[in-house]
Amino acid sequence: MAGINMQMLARGQLAWELTGDVFLVALVSSGFAPPILLFSLFGGTLADRWNRRRMIQYSQLVVSLVAGIVGVTIVTGVVNIWILFGAALTQGFCWSFMMPARQAIIPQLVGEREITNAIALNASGMALMTLSGPGLGGLAYSAFGPATTYFVMAALMFVAFVLMTTVNVEGVPVERRRRENMFSSIWDGLKYSYGNPTIFVLLLLTLATTMTSQSFRQLMPAQVDLIFGGGPTQLGILMSMIGVGALLGSLFMAGLSENMKRGVVLLVASGLSAVAILVSTYVTVFLIAIFAMLVLGIGDSGRRALNSGLLLEQADAEHRGRVMGIYMLNFGLRPIGAIPLGILAERTSIQLAFAVAGILLAVSVIATWVFAPFIRRL
Repeated sequence: MAGINMQMLARGQLAWELTGDVFLVALVSSGFAPPILLFSLFGGTLADRWNRRRMIQYSQLVVSLVAGIVGVTIVTGVVNIWILFGAALTQGFCWSFMMPARQAIIPQLVGEREITNAIALNASGMALMTLSGPGLGGLAYSAFGPATTYFVMAALMFVAFVLMTTVNVEGVPVERRRRENMFSSIWDGLKYSYGNPTIFVLLLLTLATTMTSQSFRQLMPAQVDLIFGGGPTQLGILMSMIGVGALLGSLFMAGLSENMKRGVVLLVASGLSAVAILVSTYVTVFLIAIFAMLVLGIGDSGRRALNSGLLLEQADAEHRGRVMGIYMLNFGLRPIGAIPLGILAERTSIQLAFAVAGILLAVSVIATWVFAPFIRRL
């Protein structure tokens, strides 16, 4: 995650230096999304058919090699915007296979009773790197240049590849499923997820938060400029506070007791995100916005950890990879969700776009509380 977060910063900065074109920078920054939408279902199905550890390792190795290749193109002077776009596409392709396997392997490592705590602990490490990774990447980029930064990222990802060799967990290949048609297996996973009311509602709640809370972040640069008259420094402060909140929230979730009603905590965490968005809608005091982003980070991290943990608990062992593949689709939808909000902000105001996002998320949480009481009993 340190390498991935450094790469996000370095790729966007390098794209800007190469082109000076905002659209091309956005294109490169969102390049990971289409492969996730196209291949996550395949990745989840493979996670139910093949060795999960090897799936994770092979993906890590490819991402490491791609970062190294980009570094070489920078040194040789042949780097261009399309090489960066190709690297982003390749990263998204690898994620679509690595992340379902990475999530589905957790129950094999810790056992059924500790799934949620383990996922939250994993999320706290990711949150820490989300908080510090971009800063480390910015320091490396400024001090040593883009080529060295990419070589450092490649080295970090290769270290992850090596460390995975110490994880002595076999995948769950099932010979019958290996002989099944891939598309039949995917369809079986979709039917299973739709036919299980708890899994289906949890996936819908994830979709609602992705299209509102996650997409809301894509418009934050406009908020900083139009509402606070600030720039990159103020934006960095707000994003950092989201990271601080995410770290605090994931650590809290990692320590949840077994007797805690996790379904209630999940809905409360999602509600916190909605409140934070609504508070930031019309606030004009920067300090209040900082606090709102802290709350947003707490809510989002709590929701992510509990949602994925509960999905793994509710899914049976042979469908976990496919359920996680469906869950991964939400990562590919993040940039897409920002499009309607951006259009609304352009035609009306940034405040109205934020208000719509907050209200939609709040309505989703309230509807789940009222019409899906079985979620509260989890």
